[in-house]
Amino acid sequence: MQFYPAEQYQAACHEMFERYERDIKKLLLNARVEHVGASSIPLAVSKGDLDIFVGVESNELEDAVERLTTLGFKEKLDTLRTPELCMLESISSEDVALQVVANGSEFGCFLTFRDKLRAAPALVKQYNALKMSCEGWPQEEYREKKATFIEHVLALK
Repeated sequence: MQFYPAEQYQAACHEMFERYERDIKKLLLNARVEHVGASSIPLAVSKGDLDIFVGVESNELEDAVERLTTLGFKEKLDTLRTPELCMLESISSEDVALQVVANGSEFGCFLTFRDKLRAAPALVKQYNALKMSCEGWPQEEYREKKATFIEHVLALK
C-alpha cells in the first residue's frame, strides 16, 4: 500500500469527481452526490483513489445501483452490503468507488467523517500519520486500523 501527499492527487480527483457527478445526476435526478474520502479532505494523504457518496431514497436504492452499473461500475463483493448500503467499484482503469446510501441511514457517516476532518486540521494530521504508518501493510490490517480511527472520530462531539 502506497500513499500520496494531497498535492500529488487531489486536483485530479476533484476533476474526476466533477465528471462523475454530472453523469450520476443525469441518471439519478434526485440523488445527493458528494465527494467523500481522503481526496475530499484538504491536505489528507491517500492511495489516490476517488470515493463518491450517492444518497438516494431507501426504496430507490436497488434501482439506483442498477442504473449506476451503466456508468462502468460493479458491486464490490468483499465489503459490507445492506439494504441501506451498496458499494460499487469502477471496472475501468480509474480507481473510483461509489457508496450508494439510503438517505437518513447510519451510512451518512461517510459525510460526517469527512466534515469532522475538514473542520479539524489536527485530526487530518493524525489520519495522515496513521496512513503513513501502514505503508506496505496488507490491505486488511490497514482497513482495521483505519476503521478504529474512523470510529474514534465519529464518536467525537
